Amino acid sequence: MASLWIGLVVGVPTYYLAGSLVDLGMAWWQGIATVVAANLILLVPLVLTGEPGVRYGIPFPVLARSSFGIRGAHVPTLLRALVGCGWYGIETWIGGEAIFLLLPHSIKHSSISKVLPWLGTSPLEFFCFITFWVAQLSVVWHGMEGIRKVEKYSAPILITLTSCLVIWTYVKAGGLTHMLSQSSRLSTSQFWALFFPSLTANISFWATLALNIPDFTRYAKSQKDQILGQVGLPIFMGLFTFVGVAVTASTEVIFGRVISNPIQLLGEIGGLATMIMAIVGISLATITTNIAANIVAPANALVNLSPSNFTFRRGALLTALLGIAFQPWRLLKSSESFVYTWLVGYSALMGPIGGIILADYYLIKKMKLSINELYTLKQDGAYYYSRGYNLAAMAALTVGILPVLPGFLQKIGVLTSVPQVFVTIYNNAWFFSFFAAGILYWVISSLLKGKDSTINPLLPSTN
Repeated sequence: MASLWIGLVVGVPTYYLAGSLVDLGMAWWQGIATVVAANLILLVPLVLTGEPGVRYGIPFPVLARSSFGIRGAHVPTLLRALVGCGWYGIETWIGGEAIFLLLPHSIKHSSISKVLPWLGTSPLEFFCFITFWVAQLSVVWHGMEGIRKVEKYSAPILITLTSCLVIWTYVKAGGLTHMLSQSSRLSTSQFWALFFPSLTANISFWATLALNIPDFTRYAKSQKDQILGQVGLPIFMGLFTFVGVAVTASTEVIFGRVISNPIQLLGEIGGLATMIMAIVGISLATITTNIAANIVAPANALVNLSPSNFTFRRGALLTALLGIAFQPWRLLKSSESFVYTWLVGYSALMGPIGGIILADYYLIKKMKLSINELYTLKQDGAYYYSRGYNLAAMAALTVGILPVLPGFLQKIGVLTSVPQVFVTIYNNAWFFSFFAAGILYWVISSLLKGKDSTINPLLPSTN
């Protein structure tokens, strides 16, 4: 589990997180502290949602059936899958950029490197994107065992390469004085105005995994293993975002200008051997993050949607194809803000799902599930509810999402202005939607006193 999180954390998007906050005016330590605080908060739902994965050996789509219903589970799993497909495209594009960097100068400035308006990028960059896309599938094709091995053996390599980058930066810049001397450019009120949406954005960074973490914890040997393995998340996030801030700040001393993109930085370091090693590191970091975070959940969601038509491989292939359809090069160029539009925006979907699932498992079901009932479509089944849908969960999910929409629509420019209360709700989207949906679901379910509240764990159905 610890190796999984190292593989997930070490990547280009994580490298940017604290640095983006420093660019917005925070001191370096404030940016890193915001990232660590967010991940300490997220650690709670991660461990809590991971518990039934270990206890019952079930993945996220099956766990969702207990709260959303046998058929209703398709709603949260497909919403999670949709976000995963978008992320898969973004991460694959980043990996393609690393391949592009390795190409000879003459090819990078040839006619095939010119942008085609209808495509939105150049044929050369698109080819690099597709090349990296194919490379990832070779790992996915071996299923969860192949993913487990890649995550396990990549961790020490990524730690070594990251350490080398820090040492190189320290030597070339003559220490980290430049970074440590940077102070906040924000007043107290400005800091707090920036802090809360930034906290939400950083929580939503791994809010997707906080939902489908049972996909991984189901393979853990004990609850102790999954807890100890996941406790490393805020530590790894703090350390790697420190690397991002330190290296970015030091580039101004080394090169005379700030280079925030690690891929561009590696191109400036020079030396063929160094560049190849760096590209291998970027590629490995991207693959380990992308496969575990963005392939497993959508693939499992599709298998859950239609087991007769989808295997894990077929689900993974469709996920990869949808990653292309998202046209990540357009997402990255047209998005108003990676942090405050993409991350905060989808947290309004992830938050209520997490709140409902945890309220159902711990407050309503009291951690007791019937495995047989989770795998039956019988109308008198414990989790069949109303035609396979739990209307209480659907209502709570809607209530959790709708109040966030006005702020989101203003953020992307659809609405010119909205009342301040909706702006505040949007800036705290994950918190608001998580607790609003979770509490409402708990209240409705308690009032209804569903027949599934006293299921004996692991016992066969009596029907």
